Amino acid sequence: MQTLAWTAISLGVLTALIIAADESRYPQDMKIMNVVWPVTGLYFPLIGLHFYRALGRPFATHAPHAGGNGVFLSALHCGAGCVLGDVVAVALFGPGFATEFAFAYIFGIAFQYIPIRAMRDVSPATALWDAIKADTLSLLAFELGMFGWMAIARFWLSEAAAPASIVFWFTMQIAMIAGFATTYPANWLLVKWGVKGGM
Repeated sequence: MQTLAWTAISLGVLTALIIAADESRYPQDMKIMNVVWPVTGLYFPLIGLHFYRALGRPFATHAPHAGGNGVFLSALHCGAGCVLGDVVAVALFGPGFATEFAFAYIFGIAFQYIPIRAMRDVSPATALWDAIKADTLSLLAFELGMFGWMAIARFWLSEAAAPASIVFWFTMQIAMIAGFATTYPANWLLVKWGVKGGM
């Protein structure tokens, strides 16, 4: 398990670094995506690089568009905010569902607020309310998948409860993929209902 964990985490870091290096030459039109793509690489080792090359790199030179890929990108965008919030919470306070959720929510709303303010001529209060409407359901869905997996992992693997263990971070990596799987349908519904736009 240790070898598998080290391999997966190392590949995730390598994927994130490759994406970040490419973005330094080809920055994204939507600035927040310059953060989203490397974070995606952290929890989607190697596959995240494929996602970036297929869906991220074209947006460095072409305007983003809605559609089938728009929902996928919205889910990745939501996931990145949650992932950063969860990682920061664990690093500062250790594992705890309440703390992780609070940080994930703050980061998730910020990830929505920043592009809303950049792209639309609205007041800060309106942008914040729109960010809350756009991200709350998708964030809840992400955390449900992530916390569900972590609860299972901590039950079966004692190392999955210890942040000092590489196995903990490997199970977190898998949990983030589970979170993406549960937030995708929520993002599909939010885009369909017009609560948020496909990216």
